[in-house]
Amino acid sequence: MVVDGAEGNSGPRPAELLVAALAGCTAMDVISILRKKRQVVEDYAVRVQGVQRTEHPAAFTDFEILHHIRGPVDPEAVRRAIELSATRYCSVGATLSSGLPQLRHSFQVERPDGLVMAEVCKAGPYRSMGSIGEPVPA
Repeated sequence: MVVDGAEGNSGPRPAELLVAALAGCTAMDVISILRKKRQVVEDYAVRVQGVQRTEHPAAFTDFEILHHIRGPVDPEAVRRAIELSATRYCSVGATLSSGLPQLRHSFQVERPDGLVMAEVCKAGPYRSMGSIGEPVPA
């Protein structure tokens, strides 16, 4: 997969992939639940907008998720399908809203004289990355 930065236009930016993952995850849940409820969905689209901080790291602070459904569907069935996705099934949404993941960064470099491996830092619950890469309390 080609991923690009702000300067290029050959692929999505990493932050755009995160938003797309959230949209795709909840959409798959909702349409599956609606089909199980025998709802007739003629068209379905999910639009996700994320708000990012202006300073680095430009972490997301908010997501707005709009499910647009066309067809003779029961609004209560739609509401319940979205609720189940948001509270039980969508692993991407659960991960983003939980604040639980720990990120452990390490590296390995293959050199002519051998392999060099090292741990760099950890970020996660109650920790954020400092400006020089040192973990600091959140």
